[in-house]
Amino acid sequence: MKHSICMVSDFFYPNIGGVESHIYQLSQCLIERGHKVIVVTHAYGNRSGIRYLSNGLKVYYLPIQPVYNQCILPTVFTTLPVIRNILLRESINIVHGHSAFSALALESIFHARTMNVKAVFTDHSLFGFADLSSILTNKILKFSLAGVNHAICVSHTCKENTVLRGKIDPSDVSVIPNAVDASVFTPTSTERDPEKITIVVMSRLVYRKGADLLASVIPEICSRHSDVQFIIGGDGPKRLAIEEVREHFQLHDRIRLLGTVGHSAVRQVLVRGDIFLNTSLTEAFCIAIVEAASCGLQVVSTSVGGIPEVLPPDMIQLAEPSATSLVESLDKAIAKRRNCQLLSPDGAHDWVRKTYTWQNVAERTEIVYDKISAATEVTLADRLHRYNKCGLVAGKIFIFIAALNYLLLILCNWISPVQNIDLAIDCRKLRRLKTGGVNLEQSS
Repeated sequence: MKHSICMVSDFFYPNIGGVESHIYQLSQCLIERGHKVIVVTHAYGNRSGIRYLSNGLKVYYLPIQPVYNQCILPTVFTTLPVIRNILLRESINIVHGHSAFSALALESIFHARTMNVKAVFTDHSLFGFADLSSILTNKILKFSLAGVNHAICVSHTCKENTVLRGKIDPSDVSVIPNAVDASVFTPTSTERDPEKITIVVMSRLVYRKGADLLASVIPEICSRHSDVQFIIGGDGPKRLAIEEVREHFQLHDRIRLLGTVGHSAVRQVLVRGDIFLNTSLTEAFCIAIVEAASCGLQVVSTSVGGIPEVLPPDMIQLAEPSATSLVESLDKAIAKRRNCQLLSPDGAHDWVRKTYTWQNVAERTEIVYDKISAATEVTLADRLHRYNKCGLVAGKIFIFIAALNYLLLILCNWISPVQNIDLAIDCRKLRRLKTGGVNLEQSS
């Protein structure tokens, strides 16, 4: 069964990140499998309007500027006219939203369900339950998932977290992990310093990524091992803490801060190392450790979130999220490196290449699409009943919002009737037009 799919998120290229890469790679593989895929995101600077990427991937950069952390201002109703127009023009039958942080994704899923278009949501993050921001975010997610047809999580830990936060049936949530392009992240020994043991860190230098732990671990490891050096890629507000450690302990020749590293240059940094260190305090999956393993590095990481699910024991050394535990795990990894007891780089790369492929992710996502397409459509009354179960007071508010959105959809249909909206041309057909088996592009 072939589908017309609309990927929606606030996070997409030219911004760089795990969600952005996931959407792009998944879209490309789905196009290769014969599906129509478009992407909807907000404007990035002067990048507004419609752009085309590889394989005819069509991207709508809506003329909406982000307000905070690359996310648009949540307004619920104001995005309905433009989302409706896009879904109708492109003949979309599945809307796939990504990231609980994305207001655009959650609003688009809400509008899609109002229009009786199937909706899928992929959660890429873990949330807490105690602080105010998590409570508010979880309530909004609960409202959004009440109407969604199916949810996807990148790890089993992420699934448990999403089920608890969204109060949804676990049978309506699938686990489909992230992947890497192993052909890009290949190992090589020519870039490594044979006289040194190099520990590589590739991470945003923020609290959530354990930058404070990293600042505590570095001087202790350097004092124990004179032949160890650190290469740190990434930037953030906690960079100052790393610079202070370098100054205080006079480690200028053993700590190299690269700043922000573009995704295309990540592999060139990773292949210079022997050990990859991840100090995150929370992670749903952590694609960085898979990329490092694909380049042949031994991974040392905090045992948080979904990280223990990602790599086998012979490729990763897990530690508690504390400086003492991380130092002990690094000591073990360094000893194995000196004694040549680590898994060979080629062996690690082959394991990643066979385990984490975007083709596999696309196939499993396609199964979800087929499942929801064959399922019976939920009526408006059933949707309102689901919203009512979101809370004694919140449920009534959500019912009012859903009913109002439905009335606004009727108004949009009256102002701009469906039959008056021109259908967009499928750019895949422009690339290869066939008449009687002849390729017109070649014959011209």
